[in-house]
Amino acid sequence: MGNVQILLRQHVGAPCGAIVAAGDKVEKGTLIATPAGLGANIFSSVYGVVEEVLEDRIVIKPDEEQKEEFVPIEEGSKLEMVKAAGVVGMGGAGFPTGVKIGTDLDGGYILVNAAECEPGLCHNIRQIEEECDKVIRGVKHTMEISNASKAIFAIKKKNEKAVQTLKEALKDEEAISIFLLPDIYPMGEERAVVRECLGIELAPTELPSVAKSIVINVETLARVTEAIEERKPCFSKNLTVIGKLNGGNEPHVFIDVPVGTSVSELIERAGGIDGEYGEIIMGGPFTGKATALDAPITKTTGGIIVTIEFPDLHGADMGVLVCACGGDEARMRDIAQKMNANVVSVARCKQAAEMKNGALKCERPGNCPGQVKNSLQFKKDKCEYIIIGNCSDCSNTVMGSAPKMGLKVFHQTDHVMRTIGHPLYRHLTVSKRVEQDM
Repeated sequence: MGNVQILLRQHVGAPCGAIVAAGDKVEKGTLIATPAGLGANIFSSVYGVVEEVLEDRIVIKPDEEQKEEFVPIEEGSKLEMVKAAGVVGMGGAGFPTGVKIGTDLDGGYILVNAAECEPGLCHNIRQIEEECDKVIRGVKHTMEISNASKAIFAIKKKNEKAVQTLKEALKDEEAISIFLLPDIYPMGEERAVVRECLGIELAPTELPSVAKSIVINVETLARVTEAIEERKPCFSKNLTVIGKLNGGNEPHVFIDVPVGTSVSELIERAGGIDGEYGEIIMGGPFTGKATALDAPITKTTGGIIVTIEFPDLHGADMGVLVCACGGDEARMRDIAQKMNANVVSVARCKQAAEMKNGALKCERPGNCPGQVKNSLQFKKDKCEYIIIGNCSDCSNTVMGSAPKMGLKVFHQTDHVMRTIGHPLYRHLTVSKRVEQDM
């Protein structure tokens, strides 16, 4: 095992401050960094010695022999233990879970985000199949903490084994139900989960608490259970490694990987890279970004994807359509550059609302009103190609206008979808609604 690099920013809020120094011995579960404001405690994920404390990370040289035992957090109330354990949202931006579930829902809902919406990733579904009871116990702990009277698992109908596992586990649970989602991106966006499960449309600036609900990820719930029942700090991560790997493009699911493990080590555990490749993505095909082999995973890392090589467009003019559901403009330009395209026009999906922090949020995730105006702009700007990062429905509406104008369409996920054998995002072929068969 190589050096472990534990980043000091693994959550929403400011980076944590290190409380260890070079030369310090640490154990699995040793508290090594604490937040000054909004944030979450950070722990060593290995037994070893601190080699360096840098501005953005703590570098630890692991001992050759690693033990399973960890330093437990102190006992307290359930909420105090979740906060002490440093649990954050492990399927998104990393909002501190102790803050999120500290909301009094006054009899509202815990909505379990089991959509695992990014194509190719499957560690959340695997956890439901293999550790369903642990996840359900996390739901019950969270319901108690937040004063929720009901909980709903939002899961895609296509995940038949996981759905059946849930049905069997919940057959005697009157307060916990299942809602089946269509296989459409981005059904896992938290406002989409609220809309689908509760029928309440939230504005981009509104949180699920407006609908008396909390949306929480499957793995996060398992970490809540560990914090409360085992006094275990949050120092490991479940993730999927997939792509252009020796042995094929089937997903490799790794459970309880020490935070700070390098991308290269995980790729090697999955068989190693098969020949030449395009890029390595940390995260999912839609919201992930290109990364390096020596980059460390964090509490929020969901996937590592090795892609096929990019097509060469030989300097052709390209338009970029930025959507709140996919990559930002910088990511789209990065992909265009890797395809050797010349970006001459940039437009936004008209439902992409800009927040105060500059981030984009979709006004109605998964429901697109049309993209003709943007296609007209790209045609006017003499684009030969366009690259889009849109959701399933937006991609569908782009395809209703762009090809008719002679525009050749790439989706930002194309190189990933071709690598893993997944249909390209072009035409919507499934219904936006799923008939519930409970």
